Amino acid sequence: MREEQGAGGEGSGLAEREPVAALRAGDEAAFVSLVAAHNRVMLRVALHYVGTRSVAEEVVQDTWLALLNGLDRFEQRSSLKTWLLRVLANIARTRAVRERRSVPMSALAVDGSGDGDGGPTVDPARFRDPDTEQWPRHWMSAPRDWRGHPELVSMARETLDVVRGALEVLPERQRMVVALRDVEGLSAEEVCAVMEVTPANQRVLLHRGRAHVRQALEHHLAGSR
Repeated sequence: MREEQGAGGEGSGLAEREPVAALRAGDEAAFVSLVAAHNRVMLRVALHYVGTRSVAEEVVQDTWLALLNGLDRFEQRSSLKTWLLRVLANIARTRAVRERRSVPMSALAVDGSGDGDGGPTVDPARFRDPDTEQWPRHWMSAPRDWRGHPELVSMARETLDVVRGALEVLPERQRMVVALRDVEGLSAEEVCAVMEVTPANQRVLLHRGRAHVRQALEHHLAGSR
């Protein structure tokens, strides 16, 4: 797999060199530690591409096998986590096509880029630039404790259903950028490396995806009044 400079560049730092060396030496404890550190997020990311947990688990397993078979080609120009997620994304995309979960019709932009040009958008000030740390992730902040308020719990479930539905119909690259940034908490640099997009393209995809989700939420709230 081609490796590019990405998040955690400049050799990924000295902190990662020792674990990589241990893995190359066949240290089983190092591999078990790596699985413990990354397996859960890998499974969640795979689930954003494929439809079932069983297929996602197969994708993760194939990714670990790819790591073991391709570790000698890992040049440490990106972090090991980023490299793993990039390998996983490629495997998951292939499996998604096989499972008939390829790019939806909504992803077929006029120019064929799959970016969904002309989709819904809103004033950027409503979100603020996610890279400026102004209002960081404000629209997905944890709510107050709703225990003892069943009507609020029900409303929260409905809202989550709306969000999931809105994500599902997004063009694939918008959906994945929003999922990786806002659901999985990856940095902008990590998403660029995993999805192999430019920082500018990542920002456009993130804004358009968030705008669609927000529009869906506003329509739902307006209809429930």
